[in-house]
Amino acid sequence: MNGKELQMMQNMDLGTKVMKSKLRIRQWYNHFTGNVYVAFSGGKDSTVLLDLVRQEFPDVPAVFVQTGLQYPEVREFVKTVDNVITIKPKMTFKEIIEEYGYPIPTKMQAQYIEQYRNTGSNKLKKLRWEGEEKYGNYKISEQWKFLVDAPFKISDKCCNYIKKGPLKRYQKETGNKPFIGTMATDSGMRKQYALKNGCNAYDGDNPISKPLTIWNETDVWEYIKKYNLDYSSIYDMEYKRTGCMFCLFGAHLEKPNRFQLMKKTHPKIYNYCMKNIGLKKVIEYVNENAPNNKCKIPIKHRQLNLFSNIKTG
Repeated sequence: MNGKELQMMQNMDLGTKVMKSKLRIRQWYNHFTGNVYVAFSGGKDSTVLLDLVRQEFPDVPAVFVQTGLQYPEVREFVKTVDNVITIKPKMTFKEIIEEYGYPIPTKMQAQYIEQYRNTGSNKLKKLRWEGEEKYGNYKISEQWKFLVDAPFKISDKCCNYIKKGPLKRYQKETGNKPFIGTMATDSGMRKQYALKNGCNAYDGDNPISKPLTIWNETDVWEYIKKYNLDYSSIYDMEYKRTGCMFCLFGAHLEKPNRFQLMKKTHPKIYNYCMKNIGLKKVIEYVNENAPNNKCKIPIKHRQLNLFSNIKTG
């Protein structure tokens, strides 16, 4: 798939996207003779994916990784869904950040910062600082270079241990291959993956099907409303993303951000993550040292009336 083909498919109407997604689902199911599962997070995207898969194959199991980082509303919603297998990671979020580092500012930038700090290769160190065109200019962005000197560890490894690790163990034990509800519009990395692998990646050590690759957020909500799907009530509390509560990836892009919302909707959880997990020191360092306001993560909000209709937890 090239960029032009991807864009063309992303511009298709919902009905056509549903048809194409179901085709990919059937192909994946048949290729692995039914030994498949849906990676179910309880979020809106995987909720739509699970509905699509079970329209074709009702008995496909959903696998939920109980990370301890989901919003309470997400965990409660998962309990209402049939045929869900719950698995858990071996490490807690606190153990992971102590050993590897905090997930900030984005997955790709965290990886580059961690590599720059810890590599023994001068070549890689130079690449991550200066970039090279032939390597795709993969370097630490100028606006995030100040994080190299941060007094705390930074890493992109959290997701590997919290989510991917448990799912890989499940796959090894069962032989089942996953449907994942990610889209090319989610991030630059996911777009690059889509361009390289398409929707169904059969080859390699980790085959993955991503039937929603060509969808976008508008498509997901249109589908939910059109087919009257139940979904987690967390979305009715102004949240746009419902992944790990304490993750800092992309928080600087949100207005209001997840922590401003959490302070109003889940104050006890907010206080725990700021003090016990140490997010307060991370956010304060970013806000004090960031070269521009685009990098900052405010945790106060003057327009408190913005949250007047949000339920408290």
